[in-house]
Amino acid sequence: MQKQRWYIADNGVYSKLITVMGKKGRTRMAMWLFSEMRNSGCRPDSSVYNALITAHLHSRDKAKALDKALGYFNKMKGIERCKPNVVTYNILLRAFAQARNVDQVNAMFKDLAESSIAPDIYTFNGVMDAYGKNGMIREMESVLSRMKSNQCKPDIITFNVLIDSYGKKQEFDKMEQVFKSLLRSKEKPTLPTFNSMIINYGKARLKERAENIFKKMTDMKYTPSFITYESLIMMYGFCDCVSRAREIFDEVVDSGKEMKVSTLNVMLEVYCRNGLPMEADRLFDKANNIGAIPDSSTYKLLYKAYTKADMKDLVQKLVKEMEKDGIVPNKRFFLEALEAFGSLPASPDSVQATRSGRPETNAKTEVKVIN
Repeated sequence: MQKQRWYIADNGVYSKLITVMGKKGRTRMAMWLFSEMRNSGCRPDSSVYNALITAHLHSRDKAKALDKALGYFNKMKGIERCKPNVVTYNILLRAFAQARNVDQVNAMFKDLAESSIAPDIYTFNGVMDAYGKNGMIREMESVLSRMKSNQCKPDIITFNVLIDSYGKKQEFDKMEQVFKSLLRSKEKPTLPTFNSMIINYGKARLKERAENIFKKMTDMKYTPSFITYESLIMMYGFCDCVSRAREIFDEVVDSGKEMKVSTLNVMLEVYCRNGLPMEADRLFDKANNIGAIPDSSTYKLLYKAYTKADMKDLVQKLVKEMEKDGIVPNKRFFLEALEAFGSLPASPDSVQATRSGRPETNAKTEVKVIN
């Protein structure tokens, strides 16, 4: 890039390139770009360091990545043109919350409070979302209190994070209180608001509450998305209402809209979870006719269900379909499927054949019939 005399890369270009390399997990390339940038005479700024921190946080070794990120953060403090900004704090706060490092999150908040930088809505939403996904409700509530003390008003993301987090922990009283607060606020619910409540009520087998939320949604003139229908199908599956789940699925098929393979997979999962592998097989046979092309997730969930039910004929049929569709099972595929119900291969050879190319029929049979 720099060899082209007619073009000189600037901080913005390097920052974007470093970010892209980080997202692809190519941390070394990101570091090389950073070094190349300085060698070319281009001086890094806060945006470049933020990109470099983010790149490291995409690496697999999270503990090492956080140490590196903190090192860059401290280095930024000593360079006038690279002082940490609110984006820097937001990146690190979320990362430490994802790592469940409460002490470091509190230390970062203290550092932020002592600086001249004001936190924004993204600061608090990012940390609450990370805590919520980790099931750390009390820590999430602590950040919410901090947000209120900073007189930062919640937006729809804030409400959705709280609703989803409380719902996943089945703290429905709090979830419903937040939903009522949302309806009283200037913010408006979004489809994810309703979808989250439907699926979380379903997991708790609270069918009537889930149905009431869907009714509330339609009364407010919201148009259900395919994710809404998938949430309903899954909800009825959790509540042992398989026939109703199938009715919803058929409505989606008959609507004439593009059929998503994820919707097919949800219906198949409902059948499998409720001990109906034959129904799942019949639907699988119709997949192409309804415009849903099975993917690797389809095959994986069916393989797990058929193997667990010891339905060897269906497993053999499924593997043949995989071959026909050009999906070659590998060692990871079989191990994940077998681990789902606590079984292990009888011998390493039973999965070794899948390492490269198309496995032999005998090798497949040996794996799929293990109990």
